[in-house]
Amino acid sequence: MACSVIPFTADINRRMSQRFKLTDAFIRKALDRLAQDHVEVERAVAQVGYPPSRRREHSFESLARIVIGQQLSTKAAATIAQRVDETVGGALQPETLLATNADRLRAAGLSRQKISYLQSLAEAVRSGALPIETLPTLSDDDVEAAITAVRGFGRWSAHMYMMFSLGRPDIWPSGDLAVRVGFGRIMGWTERPDENTVIREGDAFAPYRSALALLCWQFYSEAPL
Repeated sequence: MACSVIPFTADINRRMSQRFKLTDAFIRKALDRLAQDHVEVERAVAQVGYPPSRRREHSFESLARIVIGQQLSTKAAATIAQRVDETVGGALQPETLLATNADRLRAAGLSRQKISYLQSLAEAVRSGALPIETLPTLSDDDVEAAITAVRGFGRWSAHMYMMFSLGRPDIWPSGDLAVRVGFGRIMGWTERPDENTVIREGDAFAPYRSALALLCWQFYSEAPL
């Protein structure tokens, strides 16, 4: 018998709120702490300010939206996500997605590859292969392993979910181009660092690398060249 998906109740959301650490207050405290030991962080915050939390719901829909947004601008991803919601009847859940004809999803703007990825995600959640409701209780490594086991989800996708839906405080999305560029500019490097350099140099900023990543994004988009 297939495992059914239990909807998120208010009680589950309250427990998630208690576990979610990457709040605005935490980001400020984390960057202040890093600024004490790293003048580069102090200068960056003075230049662009504290980045806000980008909290998203801990849900199947949030994971699905990561797939929808791959290789798209924020505006384009939001437009397609809205069309997908309308196509499946307004509730993007494993059952509604799997019950929707692929041609209708294509008409909403999804590529065949993304439809395949979303179907794999829906099957994994519905079967329990991806234990979405218990992810908040797992370690960072175990969450990453569980998400990346689903076809279409790499480390970047796992890191996005861990930061924005689970609020993990020490995630370092070194595979994100804007993080790498922003980090290099914050550090005052003349050349764009590769991922290995960002991983190695980022170790010094643990256990607050999620807040640093948010600062890197903000610095990348707002700091003058």
